[in-house]
Amino acid sequence: MWKHENRKQESDDIVSDTLDTFNSPIESSKTGALIGALITIKGEVTGEEDLVIHGHVEGKVTLRKHRVTVGKKGKVKADIYGKVISIEGELQGNLFGEERIVIRQSGIVNGNLIAPRVTLEDGAKFKGSIDMDSQDQDKQKSLPSRQPKNQVKPANTQKAIPTGNAKQNVSLDLGAQPSTSSSEK
Repeated sequence: MWKHENRKQESDDIVSDTLDTFNSPIESSKTGALIGALITIKGEVTGEEDLVIHGHVEGKVTLRKHRVTVGKKGKVKADIYGKVISIEGELQGNLFGEERIVIRQSGIVNGNLIAPRVTLEDGAKFKGSIDMDSQDQDKQKSLPSRQPKNQVKPANTQKAIPTGNAKQNVSLDLGAQPSTSSSEK
């Protein structure tokens, strides 16, 4: 009975956190999907609406045109692809934001951040690298290479060099001293 009361209090806290998340000025005013604190998902999460994660997710989260929020109670071991990504809980994985990534004061991130804009609030914990120039790099990768192809040169070449009455055969080996041999006619 005592555990049931604790679970109800935890559930009420999560609902309160969720409402605060959706009402945050950074987050969208419209509601989206919610993964509750008692839910665990292993695999790939995709969709066409905003997502708030208060539970556990392992795998990959792909919502490139939408907001993804990991709430204070959320624990994620996944790469996340989203338009705007906000981390208030724990994340182990890489973040790929189309517009921006925000690591809140309570957020703990162990992974790389790739987005045009990145915000780390005071008190946020972060270990990884930040790439804020990813769109320019993607454009460079898609352009054809204009560098000339490397030409392969044979390792050994032989030339006959006539000198006066005698012929000399010269054997060339790149990186080695030339050897000569002479014969008379």
